[in-house]
Amino acid sequence: MKYSQLGTTELKVSHIAVGGAAFSNIYGKYDESRGIELVKETLKRGINYLETGPWYGQGSSERTIGKALRDVPRNSFYIGSKVGRYEKETHRMFDFSAEKTEAGVSSTLERLGLEYVDLIQVHDATFAPDLSVVLKETLPTLARVVSEGRARYIGLADYDLDLMQEIVEESHVKISTISSYAKSTLFDNRLQNYIGYFKSKGVGVINAAATGMGLLCNSGPQPWHPASDDIKALCRSASEYCRSQNVELARLATWFTLNQPGIDTNICGFFNLEQLNDTVDVLEQGLTDHERRVLEELQLRYFDKVTLHWDNVELPVYKSRMEKLQTP
Repeated sequence: MKYSQLGTTELKVSHIAVGGAAFSNIYGKYDESRGIELVKETLKRGINYLETGPWYGQGSSERTIGKALRDVPRNSFYIGSKVGRYEKETHRMFDFSAEKTEAGVSSTLERLGLEYVDLIQVHDATFAPDLSVVLKETLPTLARVVSEGRARYIGLADYDLDLMQEIVEESHVKISTISSYAKSTLFDNRLQNYIGYFKSKGVGVINAAATGMGLLCNSGPQPWHPASDDIKALCRSASEYCRSQNVELARLATWFTLNQPGIDTNICGFFNLEQLNDTVDVLEQGLTDHERRVLEELQLRYFDKVTLHWDNVELPVYKSRMEKLQTP
């Protein structure tokens, strides 16, 4: 396992990290005992950073990880969680107020069974009613949480890289990390355009979703995936080509992401031990010659001349739903 210093923090994190979204029903039927087994096995494999949040299973992810870590020495792992995004119901999904942020941290620590988290992140500030709420309420509350010893560092987790850059620029509260997802992939590698900036500010870079939340897997994405039908069709064609070559697309996508420069750790959502073993194998052993040839062909056929994304898709949908709820 490789390790990197996470920005200017004191955290030396493994190149592969555990993603807590897998410990919910987001990516398939969730089983707590399997989740606990997975967490324990990842620690044995040298993975020392786990990331979760109340949004994943409305707390089930944090509870599962907490149970798995119950007898694990606290100095042998790092853990990050989040505030801001909480529940499935549209009107209760986001809350960046100082009061909710304080309550969110307390609930997270209770579910995890921990006295502190190493990293507490603002989750999807894109959906805040106004950026000033994040700057004047969420972040100052988290700064107080850090001063009280209930968290060590503060970060941002969002799909919008420009927004995270803006917050780093404007915040009076020290931002120690950013967490980006689906922006270091075969079809969208824009995170590379921002790493130099974040590094210059001493901000650690966390990446997630090497497979684009399931788009770059032979099995394909979940029905809820926000990508357009055209993007899904292109990725489906890529997966069909991989199947014809007896290759798993997720292995190629993961290898590509794990070898991108400047990223301190990569969050991977392991649904079972096979996925864990496959990911560690790709990091340590690389691809076979056949897989490399298939990857080169994939890039030429499908991904070299386009950037696929779902920018500006989810926010308008959320705003529309909120407007309907507020209409008498």
